[in-house]
Amino acid sequence: MAFWDAFTTDFSWIIDFLKGMVKPVAATAVVLMAVLLSYLQKLGLEGEMVYSIIRAFLQLSIIGFVLQFIFTQENIGWIVLAYLFMVSVAGYTAGQRAKHVPRGKYVAGASILAGTAVTMFVLVVLNVFPFTPRYIIPVAGMMVGNAMTVTGVTMKRLRDDIRTQMSLVETALALGATPRQATLQQVKRALVISLSPVLDNAKTVGLISLPGAMTGLIMGGASPLEAIQLQIVVMNMLIGASTVSSIMSTYLCWPSFFTPAFQLETKVFTSE
Repeated sequence: MAFWDAFTTDFSWIIDFLKGMVKPVAATAVVLMAVLLSYLQKLGLEGEMVYSIIRAFLQLSIIGFVLQFIFTQENIGWIVLAYLFMVSVAGYTAGQRAKHVPRGKYVAGASILAGTAVTMFVLVVLNVFPFTPRYIIPVAGMMVGNAMTVTGVTMKRLRDDIRTQMSLVETALALGATPRQATLQQVKRALVISLSPVLDNAKTVGLISLPGAMTGLIMGGASPLEAIQLQIVVMNMLIGASTVSSIMSTYLCWPSFFTPAFQLETKVFTSE
C-alpha cells in the first residue's frame, strides 16, 4: 500500500494529465465534422486531416512531458538545449520554403538564431522576463515560430524578385553598382511583404481576435488587465525578432546570389 501511495504521489501529474485529456479528445468532434465535409465535397483531405490531428496530439503530448521535466530542473543547459532545438527545426522548415536559395536551411537557422537571441537578451537584461525555463522556453517558442515564417517568406521572395528582374540587376552591376546597391529595391520589397502580416497583426490585436497568450491567461484565471500587459510585451518581441531575423537573412543570402566577380550566379535563378 505504501508503495502504491508513493507511486501515485510521484506520478500524480501524469494521472492529472490523462484526466485533462478528456476535453481535448472530445474536441476532436469538430475535426470529424471537417473530415465529413471534406468527404462530401470530395476534397480528398480526409487522410491528411486525420494524420495532422493525430500528429498534433502526439507532438504536444511529448512536448508536455519534456517541458514538465525541464521545468523541474535548475539547469540553464536545458533552456539552451530546448532553444537550439526549436531554432534548428525552424531553420529547416524556413529553408524548405526557400528551397532554391543555396544553403537556405543554414541561412534561415542563423538568421532566426540571431534575431531571437538578440531580442531575448534585451528582454532578460531589462528584466522583462526572468531567465527560467517556465518563462524563457514559451517566449522563445513564440519568437522562433514567428521568425521562421517571416524569414522563409523573405528569402523566397528575394530570390524570386531578383529572378524576375535579372536584367535590371545585371544592368546596375554593369554600371558599377555593388550587389547591395543593385538589389536594394528587391530587398526592400521582400522585407515589406514578409513583415506586413506581423505589423498588421499588431495594428488589429484585440480588435479582431484575442491572441493566444492573452486568451490563455484569461482562461487560466488572470485578470484582463494582466493579460494585456503580457500581450503587449509579446507583440513587441515578435516585431523585434522578426525584423532582425528577416534583415539578417537578406545579408546572408547575398553571397550565394553573386559570384566573387560581383555577377549574378545564374544557376541559382534558372531552377524553377
